[in-house]
Amino acid sequence: MADSQHSLTVAPVCIIGGGPAGLMAAEVLADAGCVVHVFDAMPSLGRKFLLAGIGGMNLTHSEDKEAFAQRYHAQQGWVAGWLAQFDAQSVRDWAQGLGIETFVGSSGRVFPKDMKAAPLLRAWLQRLRALGVKIHTRSRWLGWDERGALRIATAAGEQQVRASAVLLALGGGSWPRLGSDAAWLPILEQQGIAVSVLQASNCGFDVAAWSTVFTDKYAGTPVKNCALSVAGQAFRQGEWVITRSGIEGSLVYALSAAIRQQIRQDGRCTVLLDCLPHKSLAQVQSALEKPRGKKTLSKHLQAQLGLGGVRAALLRECAPADCFNDMQQLAQWIKSLPIEVLQARPLAEAISTAGGVDAKMLNQGLMLNAKPGVFCAGEMLDWDAPTGGYLLTACLASGFVAGHGMLDWLAKDCIVEQIV
Repeated sequence: MADSQHSLTVAPVCIIGGGPAGLMAAEVLADAGCVVHVFDAMPSLGRKFLLAGIGGMNLTHSEDKEAFAQRYHAQQGWVAGWLAQFDAQSVRDWAQGLGIETFVGSSGRVFPKDMKAAPLLRAWLQRLRALGVKIHTRSRWLGWDERGALRIATAAGEQQVRASAVLLALGGGSWPRLGSDAAWLPILEQQGIAVSVLQASNCGFDVAAWSTVFTDKYAGTPVKNCALSVAGQAFRQGEWVITRSGIEGSLVYALSAAIRQQIRQDGRCTVLLDCLPHKSLAQVQSALEKPRGKKTLSKHLQAQLGLGGVRAALLRECAPADCFNDMQQLAQWIKSLPIEVLQARPLAEAISTAGGVDAKMLNQGLMLNAKPGVFCAGEMLDWDAPTGGYLLTACLASGFVAGHGMLDWLAKDCIVEQIV
């Protein structure tokens, strides 16, 4: 890259965004002998990747391919095409190639043996540099100039870069402090590219109201040994967390797409809590109807059903007062306790975003139909998935597909040249 202000530089292949999708595409291209330049607005690459790895880097999931693809909801057909080229086993093989051993946890999730993201990213960047990939940090993409060159804002001033193939891998709109600020959205819309509205996904939700007494005692408390359901769907077991404004956690994230859909349709969503998923309604009724003598109802619930702590508090918080005088009614509330949800937490708090560049705007190689030679990958595309390794796997897979799409484009136009 030249240092003079407003200079024009020719770079055969440019990747805008140094997250997992962009870096995977860079690896594919560099392996094929292309000179690749990666531009990222942040001072270092992979910042969201590193933060996601705090507490345990979940790389992918070990479940079968059909079940895996279903995690992508309405876009499972689209994403399944990427996974056909780079699937969960490919992720594990790729990590192994970087010297990172993986293992399958009790939940089926796949982790690096040391549970850390930093060693993997460090090894990856070393590999890319060894392949000749040129990395430019503190370099923000501003769009295109009137001649079609990329506009890159750097500390030395704005640069114009002309490239034969460009990948946009700019992330969604969550965690903007790490670089995913969706600044690309109006730029693409101005080019006539359809972009679905970005929405918070894998996020917390605000409930209609928690009482102050409840939140003072239980905000931040995990709710375990339970199950949740939305809109008549089957209950899912797992763990979630009480917040001052509502609910969050892995089980809530798994239902976030269904919760969002219900809120769009009805203005709110009723999330149903099964406080005792390992017991049938009949078993709960039978236990409650046993004589309790001088025991309080709270002690009776604890003694007969092991129902206490935060789950018992949720029952008091959300069930009508009169049900505590009728054991048959109480049993029904224990098995299906409604929690009224009003809205998702702000986009900036979400782990990921749904929405983005519409699938119809791209060909199978993830090239924009309206801008030949420009490709998109990663979270800026319109797909969604829960946590559990599905997000990262799809990002890597889309980068792999886009990288090969760029190679096909370069070969087609006979422009694979080693121009620095």
